[in-house]
Amino acid sequence: MGIDIIFILKAIIIAIVEGFTEFIPVSSTGHMILVGSAINFHGEFAKMFEVVIQLGAILAVVVLYWKKIKDSVIEFFKYIITGGKNGLTGFRFGINVIIGSIPAGIIGMLFYDNIKSLFEPSAVIVGFIVGGILLLIIEYMFSKVNHPTVDIDKITPMQALKVGVFQVLSMWPGMSRSASTIMGGWVAGLSTPIAAEFSFFLAIPAMIVSSGKDLFEFNYSIMNLSLWIALILGFIVAFIVALIVMEKFIAFLKKKPMRVFAIYRLIAGMILAVLVFKGMIIL
Repeated sequence: MGIDIIFILKAIIIAIVEGFTEFIPVSSTGHMILVGSAINFHGEFAKMFEVVIQLGAILAVVVLYWKKIKDSVIEFFKYIITGGKNGLTGFRFGINVIIGSIPAGIIGMLFYDNIKSLFEPSAVIVGFIVGGILLLIIEYMFSKVNHPTVDIDKITPMQALKVGVFQVLSMWPGMSRSASTIMGGWVAGLSTPIAAEFSFFLAIPAMIVSSGKDLFEFNYSIMNLSLWIALILGFIVAFIVALIVMEKFIAFLKKKPMRVFAIYRLIAGMILAVLVFKGMIIL
């Protein structure tokens, strides 16, 4: 069997979309669903492929924040082993990540099938519009906060919990995990860059746990050379693009407001809604 170049190119397009949108508040899942529908990239492999390339994007977090992750893990266990004499900063950070991950973990386990049933274009359009409106409203409210938390190691467990509760919103495709957790960070009193960085760390357990079931249940007997090439290239491309975008995104947030992403979501959502209503595209 020959190599399906067109299929591999479609996979690379989806990987670029994932890497570019995973950490900015526009919904990577929503964009992959829409783009996948547009280029006819769907099916069982496509679902597994999207999981794998999301893990590629998450690897970008590990690489970019490797020192922070490594030091925090070491300090977390050092604190436990020494009975609280050393490693308090890393222990607190680890506990905050755990606390922030609990709400989505519980909801994900209880309503897994219901959540997966939402993964279709019309739900994405609703998520784009609702998420855009929430971004505008909550960012405006956040602008009234005089002294937000500007150190990720100063986040309190209650702040982490608030962020975690908002992360539940990301289970609706089109809402965006990044947007949901950043909005939660605003409500909790975090500065925008710190809210974004904390959302990166919460993405690690969230994506690993959520992808486990899909990867375990996938029928690998269907894999052929083209599919393996698409999978490997997709993982690499998503990783590289995500690594570049993450650094640019944090630099952007230190100077600019988030409303540009909200406006994009609203415009994209409304255009898609009109096109569907007029029958110009069929979802």
